Amino acid sequence: MLNTRRSFLTAFLALPLIDAARRKAFAQTAPELPLTRACNDGDERTLEREAGPFFKPNSPLNSDLYPDAPGGERITVAGFVLDNRCRPLAGSLVEIWHADENGDYDTVGFRLRGHQFTDAQGRWWFNTIVPALYPGRTRHFHFKVQRPGGRVLTTQLYFPGEPGNARDRLFHETLLLELRDTDDGGFGQFDFVV
Repeated sequence: MLNTRRSFLTAFLALPLIDAARRKAFAQTAPELPLTRACNDGDERTLEREAGPFFKPNSPLNSDLYPDAPGGERITVAGFVLDNRCRPLAGSLVEIWHADENGDYDTVGFRLRGHQFTDAQGRWWFNTIVPALYPGRTRHFHFKVQRPGGRVLTTQLYFPGEPGNARDRLFHETLLLELRDTDDGGFGQFDFVV
């Protein structure tokens, strides 16, 4: 089987609906699959970060952002939305926006902006590109996450090994994507706890 973004996403989406304890046991028997990180009851909520000046409300319902920037480096980002007791939160809003392959944000339309709702297992995913660097910031994605009836979490996710991480005042190591290289781009995973 090829090591592609699609194969990782297919394995991720094929996960059966299981509780956190069974998911951890499954992860130990099948480490090649992209599974959620170990989750312990009482996990702290995901850190908040500012939205920045480029947020625009009312993004389209769209999880495939790659066609907006077909010259960019492909990446699929995926994960779960969980409560602090490791339970998946179905129907949670997950919104993404980020810079393009030149380090610019679309301030007129909705290029590289979209949202979706988690499935019954609390899973979300976006096919997009790796954002370029721009002055003063390390490489990152912006997210807003809201469980049904809950408050909005605004945060940013970062890339491991980026030289600019240490200099970025918003960077925090708990917001690092877990990245895997594939034959056709990257696969990044992060689980939001809200």
